[in-house]
Amino acid sequence: MLIVFEGIDGAGLTTQSKLLAKYLKSLGYDVLLTKEPTKNVIGKFIRKILNKKISVENLTLQILFTADRAEHVLKEILPNIKKKIIICDRYFLSTIAYGALNVDIEYLKKINSIFPIPDIIFILDLDPKISLKRIKNLRSKIEIFEELNLKKVRKNFLKISKELKNCYVIDASRSIEEVFNDIKKIVLKKLKPP
Repeated sequence: MLIVFEGIDGAGLTTQSKLLAKYLKSLGYDVLLTKEPTKNVIGKFIRKILNKKISVENLTLQILFTADRAEHVLKEILPNIKKKIIICDRYFLSTIAYGALNVDIEYLKKINSIFPIPDIIFILDLDPKISLKRIKNLRSKIEIFEELNLKKVRKNFLKISKELKNCYVIDASRSIEEVFNDIKKIVLKKLKPP
């Protein structure tokens, strides 16, 4: 099973993915927690771009995200998808929602259409004003995407959510516990016993 967390920065994707992994492990499930961009060579290069150490064109960056995902899917997701619950902090919806600010959305959908569709997609929805406050409280350095128009990115996520049947939009402005309770209920309905 593949469970993916998506949403704008500061919405709690990492927090909620870690909570879910820990919870499912406590119930006896075999869980693989993973994240994009990955820690492989391409993912590390992307991090340098996001942290403004290297500059590339917008299209180049979106192709790099997709190449990183190809490595991720082939080396981690596909070998484990039948034996483990895979929880991924960001996946192809992030490339589409953020990338569509500067690259044709249909092109982004097309190059990402080869990847497995998640069994559950959580879009943690948050007002961009709250998002930026949370980001500033957590770290002093702001990544390149955090300076972009998060209102448009949020709108893109919400639009994409209507195109996918296994997508759940969760109000991420609430407490960590309230958000996690909603996530837990949805996942437990879909899981078979360990």
